[in-house]
Amino acid sequence: MSLNGPDERAVFAGERQQRILALLRAAGRVDTRDLAESFDVSIESIRKDLIHLERHGQLQRVHGGAIPAESASFEAPVQERTGFAREKTRIAEAALGHLPVGGSILLDAGSTTERLAELLPPGPALTVFTNTLPIALKLLGHAQLDVFTLGGRVRSRTLAEVDEWALRSLAELNADVAFLGTNGLHPERGLTTPDPAEAHVKRAMLASARRRILLCDHSKIGSISTVQHATLEDIDLLITDDGVTPDQLATLRAAGLEIQVV
Repeated sequence: MSLNGPDERAVFAGERQQRILALLRAAGRVDTRDLAESFDVSIESIRKDLIHLERHGQLQRVHGGAIPAESASFEAPVQERTGFAREKTRIAEAALGHLPVGGSILLDAGSTTERLAELLPPGPALTVFTNTLPIALKLLGHAQLDVFTLGGRVRSRTLAEVDEWALRSLAELNADVAFLGTNGLHPERGLTTPDPAEAHVKRAMLASARRRILLCDHSKIGSISTVQHATLEDIDLLITDDGVTPDQLATLRAAGLEIQVV
């Protein structure tokens, strides 16, 4: 058998596909462009890999990449959400420019909002409301910050507080700016997330802030999860990274969404 023949290429593709599945299990999502760069192959080769794996029921292709095949309700544990770290940092840095001076903010659960919490400056004084324990713990060392959690049942998957206590707190809250997260952003289906209880809290956040800013890396654009928690009209600004495609930008802007690309 020739080392350069079809059989050898098929073996290499099979090995690459197994590594793609391993990355998918670790990060909860893979990006076509990132995979092509990582394996030093063309984007078309990666697309063929993803098509092959989808036909065998091993993943679900979405715009720009793939998610696990379990269903649209798949949700990676919070400690495993390590993908697109550089993009999330850029988004969080851009969000710092929208902090109110001496006001109050609401930080939703999510890996990008958690990165924003890590980058919050030591001053001026700011009141922070959050529904997630990791964010609250990260902020305890900031002397200039007053930190409040919403209360409620803590979901082990995301460490977010949900249900009646959280909703009651949000009903009494008036924050200047809410920095929101999502699992999927689609021009027709809006913002979606896997868990109904968490969607309910996210939906209530919309009425609790004067300005609503969505922090969303490009891998989530075009994706649809189980439960809608907002429409595009509910969001005042989307901050995303430059991995978003021109077609996606055009579609979202045509729908009336203001977008800041970083």
